[in-house]
Amino acid sequence: MSKDIFEIRFHGRGGQGAKTAAALLAEAALEQGKYVQSFPEYGAERQGAPVKAFVRISNKPITIHSGITHPDVVVVVDPTIMKSVKVADGLDPNGIILVNTNESIDDVKKKIGFEGRIVVIDALKISLETLGKPVTNTAMLGAMAKTIPSIEFETLKNYTYSHFLKKLGKDIADKNIAALERTYREVAL
Repeated sequence: MSKDIFEIRFHGRGGQGAKTAAALLAEAALEQGKYVQSFPEYGAERQGAPVKAFVRISNKPITIHSGITHPDVVVVVDPTIMKSVKVADGLDPNGIILVNTNESIDDVKKKIGFEGRIVVIDALKISLETLGKPVTNTAMLGAMAKTIPSIEFETLKNYTYSHFLKKLGKDIADKNIAALERTYREVAL
């Protein structure tokens, strides 16, 4: 992970917010003065179909314009996707995979065949308890901020709050920040 560009690949399903989480992460990094890219890749463009979203973060201009095949971090927003998608493909053994699941790290290792660093958090449970619905993208951002030290938690939190405040109002913004803060506190490293 000592390369010039830090690359993150999200795996989820259409409508779950992987694209939004990637965009929020990139915008927060931009607020930190970084160069960023964020874009989705859709298969069949429908709700529930597998979706990838990509984020590149760098201290220098980014000239690559393609999907991420060798990420530093993989974020699995929907754990059921691990049955049909090889989420760890291209992930360096020194990379990190962050999975929204209530399963153990050993169970995830068996499913995906990745022997590197795996971080698990039950973002679904946290989202249900804080947001009242199964939307895990903001909770996963909190876990990412804890897992990846180069992401400034306060900047991510502030940007996420202002995004939801403008788009959906104070109540939804407050609930999303509660989810983000809780996963940040609860993720075990």
